[in-house]
Amino acid sequence: MNRPTPDREIERPLGLDGRRQERHGPRYQVRRGRVALTLGSLCVVAVAGAIALREQPFRDPPPVVVSTPEAAAVPAENALRPARTATQPYPSTGGGPAIIKVEPPAHEAGGGIVVRDPSALGQNARVAHLPDRALIEETEIGLLPIRAADGRRPFDVYARPWSGARGARVAIVIGGLGVSQTGTQAAIAKLPPEVTLAFASGGNSLDRWMQQARQSGHEVVMQVPLEPFDYPEIDPGRNTLTVDAAAEENRDRLYWALSRITNYTGVMNYMGGRFVTDETAMAPFFGELARRGLMYLDDGSSARSLAPDMAQRNGVPYAANDIAIDTERDRGAILRKLDDLERTARARGFAIGSGSAFDVTVDAIVTWVQEARRRGIEIVPVSAIAQDPERS
Repeated sequence: MNRPTPDREIERPLGLDGRRQERHGPRYQVRRGRVALTLGSLCVVAVAGAIALREQPFRDPPPVVVSTPEAAAVPAENALRPARTATQPYPSTGGGPAIIKVEPPAHEAGGGIVVRDPSALGQNARVAHLPDRALIEETEIGLLPIRAADGRRPFDVYARPWSGARGARVAIVIGGLGVSQTGTQAAIAKLPPEVTLAFASGGNSLDRWMQQARQSGHEVVMQVPLEPFDYPEIDPGRNTLTVDAAAEENRDRLYWALSRITNYTGVMNYMGGRFVTDETAMAPFFGELARRGLMYLDDGSSARSLAPDMAQRNGVPYAANDIAIDTERDRGAILRKLDDLERTARARGFAIGSGSAFDVTVDAIVTWVQEARRRGIEIVPVSAIAQDPERS
């Protein structure tokens, strides 16, 4: 019997004889490596199979398609077909499909059904420059605003959100956008987004400017030319609504103005000293505003305006300007008018001021708004101050 020498006994692992030690030799290590390699390969195959069977592996959740209820009911094979209804995209946006894809807000990612008051639904800020297809009526003259089938109005959907606080509120409306290209560009770029912008129906490139204004966060209204005293010596411009015109003629002129852009909460009179005092002319005008879910903003230039009564009678949201801030095109005078606006807001709770897109007006507003905020004044869109008969 061969016994190991003392030196080899020292090198042998404790408790193992010679045969046990041989299993840890080179051959055994090769066999053990092959087994480990086999097991590893099986694991890789199993994981790959699980990934392949998984639905949309390692991808972000699919985007949510924002559409109207009518569009959701269209069969999939017809979803992208153009229709001769309110589902057409706004012509000057490039002719793309009217269905817009956006990622869902984090708080709605669960996929649950949320029931809301339709009148409280505003437009998603990421697509604020695009018209809500449910609020569009396609006509021969162009796209016109209209109430949605679910009761929403352009006044509701295109309104800029605000805090809802009870403090002093000031709304500032700057009109005449679209008349001067440089002035329009400067107003959109410089003015705080809380300032409401009014577009002149006779302006140029209105759709482009409207989209820029909405993308910058502004609420928008459309200025409609109404007959002043001494018309036509004093002429508001193309397609002015007049007292002596037939109701159908004034309706067509109104439609022309309304079709110039989309995504606005309401209309504002441009001049109109005579028109706003004539009930026969004003009645069909306010009937159209009611039918289309639009606000009426009175520029406050006529003390005899029938607009407050007409708005209440027809269920039209209504607001009236308190102070014209730039009757003097001087920075100091404009700042003083804005201070008057603040005093009115502190006394009554709210105030509305209007001006034009002059450089001096825009610069004065930018400075004043910064200071007014520090004094606790909230700058709000004009829709936040409008009286709404449907909610009163």
